[in-house]
Amino acid sequence: MKSLKEIMPRNLSRKARMWLSFLPDAPYIRLFYYVSTGRHINLKNPVLFSEKQQWLKLHKIHPEYRDLVDKLKVNEHVNHCIGEDHVFPILGKWKAFDEIDFDTLPDRFVLKCNHDSGSTKIIRDKQKLSKEELAKLKKHFDYRVKQDYFYASREYPCKGIEPYIIAQQFMVDNAHPDSSIEDYKFFCFNGEPKLMFVASDRNVDVKFDFFDMDFNWLDIQNIHPNSGKKIKKPEHFEEMKEIAAKLSKGIPFVRIDLYDINGTVYFGEYTFFHGGGFCLFHPMEWERKLGDWIHLEDN
Repeated sequence: MKSLKEIMPRNLSRKARMWLSFLPDAPYIRLFYYVSTGRHINLKNPVLFSEKQQWLKLHKIHPEYRDLVDKLKVNEHVNHCIGEDHVFPILGKWKAFDEIDFDTLPDRFVLKCNHDSGSTKIIRDKQKLSKEELAKLKKHFDYRVKQDYFYASREYPCKGIEPYIIAQQFMVDNAHPDSSIEDYKFFCFNGEPKLMFVASDRNVDVKFDFFDMDFNWLDIQNIHPNSGKKIKKPEHFEEMKEIAAKLSKGIPFVRIDLYDINGTVYFGEYTFFHGGGFCLFHPMEWERKLGDWIHLEDN
């Protein structure tokens, strides 16, 4: 049987979450866990990976995590942990879209918000932006900067982050200049990366391929389908694991997103709740296995 999430259009689901933002955290999580998965959540004795992520939202409130998900403030932390050569240069920040001075930006850059997920827009040639495209960008970011991302999934590290629109340097993989840059997302448990996936084909239709820490492909489905193609092991895979371990030390679970571009490993972001904790892994044995890796008594 399909879950309500599969039946409900994505934009309607997002609006429904905002309409129900008045609900206290636990009832909200119970409702949208069922909407998203078709299952009733066990919060008293959580076993599944998704259940334990929801439990962490309710019981492990770490105010310091807010600076780790803020795409402006996190750079200072990453610079301290692994060095400033591993962060994408920020070209500017603005409180509102109308404040952006496009004349000061290069022809290619990336726009996103510092406080949310999914707001990214890639500008490949600002000279070719039409009035209609600029109007769409303005509408997009005017809406985004008004949202507190916490209320969509009750991800407490996102609550109350001061919103900005930021521009980052556009990065090109010299070996594949016409392809989207693949990102490598490491599932880390108390400083130990144990599983990762490669997100590919972002310009067309996103695919996820999962691997163990020896880069063996795993038959796992989650959020997006597998690519059906052989994924090349990144050149700096071992360095990536070391960086992921450093950045995740002392955290029961966090996903560390990294890039391998032109010989340098770049930090992407911290994600404390993969898919908001509302997306099941298939086969279900992986929900249980990942759940076993989260020790709720830690930290």
